[in-house]
Amino acid sequence: MSNFERVPNRKGTRSVKWDLVESIYGSEDVIPMWVADMDFEIPQPVTDALVERAQHGIFGYTFTDPSYTKSVTNWLENQHQWHVSVSSILFSPGVVTSLHMAIQAFTEPSDKVLIQTPVYPPFYKVIEAHDRTLVTNPLKYENHQYQIDFDDFEKKLQQGVKVFILCNPHNPVGRVWTKQELEKMAQLCLQYDVLLLSDEIHADLIYSGHKHIPIASLSDEINQKTITAMSPTKTFNLAGLQASFVVVADKEKRDKLKQFFEKQGINMLNTMGNTALEAAYTQGKAWLNELLDVLESNRNLVIDTFKNRDEITIIEPEGTYLVWMDCRNMNMPHQDLKNFMQEKAKVGLNDGVSFGDQGDGFMRMNIACSQATLEKGLNQIIHALDQR
Repeated sequence: MSNFERVPNRKGTRSVKWDLVESIYGSEDVIPMWVADMDFEIPQPVTDALVERAQHGIFGYTFTDPSYTKSVTNWLENQHQWHVSVSSILFSPGVVTSLHMAIQAFTEPSDKVLIQTPVYPPFYKVIEAHDRTLVTNPLKYENHQYQIDFDDFEKKLQQGVKVFILCNPHNPVGRVWTKQELEKMAQLCLQYDVLLLSDEIHADLIYSGHKHIPIASLSDEINQKTITAMSPTKTFNLAGLQASFVVVADKEKRDKLKQFFEKQGINMLNTMGNTALEAAYTQGKAWLNELLDVLESNRNLVIDTFKNRDEITIIEPEGTYLVWMDCRNMNMPHQDLKNFMQEKAKVGLNDGVSFGDQGDGFMRMNIACSQATLEKGLNQIIHALDQR
């Protein structure tokens, strides 16, 4: 059994989340609940595998063989009922790296790339860094939930969009898109000859009552038009080890993407990342089941804390360990809202505007921490609201 209630001391480990608190929020006593990594120790079998590999004492060149890749395809089959051939897998240091490579491989400067806002900030950077044209399909926020504006989605695709970057589950709004929503998006992409680039890094972090469906699994036709980027790093808290993969069923697309990886010198992953990925996917399921119970309890605690407050509305996440908070009833300019959270509540959250203009008046909270830490952060926000 894992101890998810232990509060580990992460300071002094060069932790982005904990060791940069003062430089980001201006004070050391701010509780960091922002960047998307967890304050939980990884599964013991993964630690054991890393220790065993480290004790070998030699870190020369390593490769990924079919049995290693099979650990990925077995996970996708068992976890998501998605049958993926070993030959369709490419490995990458990270999902964002894969997005950068795919945009360069399949679009040209000025080509239009569509995203659904508010969304993970690197999506914007991936488009702008390579001089592509940003096209947005803003999500509709109705009755405390986000929906896809399909009329706008189709209208934008009709304008010559080359690539649609899907976020599923969606970061930051927490939607786990339904089969019907995925099918409608996919069919429109097929109709208008738009390549689907799907970021599914949070695929394993799904709450009860919901199910993640890889969009490429819907049909063979959709599969041939989709590039899916996934990773165990969010699932098992391995972000610093930089291990991810891309599923590309179409051989022509796969070969082209592989060429771009090799062109940038990204043709070999680090040994420890490989070791962790294989151990997580072969021995991490029991730990993940425990984690999901903890996250669901934490999510419910956040919802219960604010259910009788008018100032902040919680958009209940269906997946991820990230909570999107509607703070517009606080009637504060966005900079004042940021200052309130970090200076009055002493809680470090993600700035909603960093996810796009639709994030004005919103904040994002990372709840992947011990209940004691979460309660402390929530109590500090409530206390600060009461002192307004």
